[in-house]
Amino acid sequence: QLDPFSASIILFVGRAWDAITDPMVGFFISKTSWTRFGRLMPWIIFSTPFAVISYFLIWFVPDISRGQVMWYLVFYCIFQTLVTCFHVPYSALTMFISREQSERDSATAYRMTVEVLGTVLGTAIQGQIVGKVVTPCIESPLFIGKTNSSVAMEELNTTHDTGSLTDTRNAYMIAAGVIGGLYILCAVILSVGVREKRESSELQSDEPVSFFQGLKLVMNHGAYIKLIAGFLFTSLAFMLLEGNFALFCTYTLGFRNEFQNILLAIMLSATLTIPLWQWFLSRFGKKTAVYIGISSAIPFLIMVAVLDSNLIVTYIVAVAAGISVAAAFLLPWSMLPDVIDDFKLQHPESHGHEAIFFSFYVFFTKFTSGVSLGISTLSLDFAGYQTRGCSQPSEVNFTLKMLVSAVPVGLILLGLLLFKLYPIDEEKRRKNKKALQDLR
Repeated sequence: QLDPFSASIILFVGRAWDAITDPMVGFFISKTSWTRFGRLMPWIIFSTPFAVISYFLIWFVPDISRGQVMWYLVFYCIFQTLVTCFHVPYSALTMFISREQSERDSATAYRMTVEVLGTVLGTAIQGQIVGKVVTPCIESPLFIGKTNSSVAMEELNTTHDTGSLTDTRNAYMIAAGVIGGLYILCAVILSVGVREKRESSELQSDEPVSFFQGLKLVMNHGAYIKLIAGFLFTSLAFMLLEGNFALFCTYTLGFRNEFQNILLAIMLSATLTIPLWQWFLSRFGKKTAVYIGISSAIPFLIMVAVLDSNLIVTYIVAVAAGISVAAAFLLPWSMLPDVIDDFKLQHPESHGHEAIFFSFYVFFTKFTSGVSLGISTLSLDFAGYQTRGCSQPSEVNFTLKMLVSAVPVGLILLGLLLFKLYPIDEEKRRKNKKALQDLR
């Protein structure tokens, strides 16, 4: 029941804070001493219970008339910080479990498969529990204006029915509890089942270098910057699609009751095809897989915007988009360890910077998420979007078509052009692998 402006402030400040915490956590991890649990695992173990508590409190409605904005802002920022304390070391674990490129690629494929599966599970749990509570839409103000005031007031009162609000509140709390329980379960499995290998990331000639010297070296590494640039635009394309797809299905295509199933089709398709892309990249190379995998979404994104509303076509597009989403999830993350290996060869005297590489990679993922949210919100606001409206103006439908079709297609093409500059091909990977073995 917060006003939209307050909600926007919470999201904006929370995401800005989240962006700051990624390099901060990367810095503290780089300074962390090795323990019997490893260097990364203590961060994951100790952040988990506090992250679950803060996540639960985000969905809790405090019984206070004032201060709700501050409540949600504080716990949203705390949750973002704690998730960073989990996600940065979790991502960097790839570099600490093996020296072999093929094993790191395999670990990345497993990780991304389960991350997408987790997204499917989260979507299903939240969607099914909260979706059981019927929240009526609001008729257009123009329609309300043509009716008498008592009918208008009755219509508005229906949408703010106290019983419906209580049911919705309880549904969100139950969903938060279930997802929090899954968070703990998965963290326990990870901490029990994975062991860091200190020797996996170290060379014989290692000498410690300060964080800021390391940061300067990392940000001046050409292969890393080119990979981030390509990753930035392709990620933004898919986040725009993801962020606006529910509204596009509901209003532009008219499938109000189908969008959860369509979203599920996208994510299941992505989950099932990650092993296919893992095989493809090992057979034909990562750059080839990037070009084919990510560009395969383009004709289907154009098709869904150009053709008339058709449920079968929409499901076909959803499955095709999922195949491309799998490539966009997997490939940039599987290319990052190659960049770190290349960096180690160029700077054999510098070590312990894996967390910096991964923290800035996570930062750019969240940055694109924030940019996507900003573009979508501003575009729909200018077009006259009506929150919870039963229907939308034609300008909103046109804007939604742009946000899920034309803009993502342009961003994908730009991202693929930038990937063309990425210098580490299969031949370069093999040379780096041999040189690292010799250096060790």
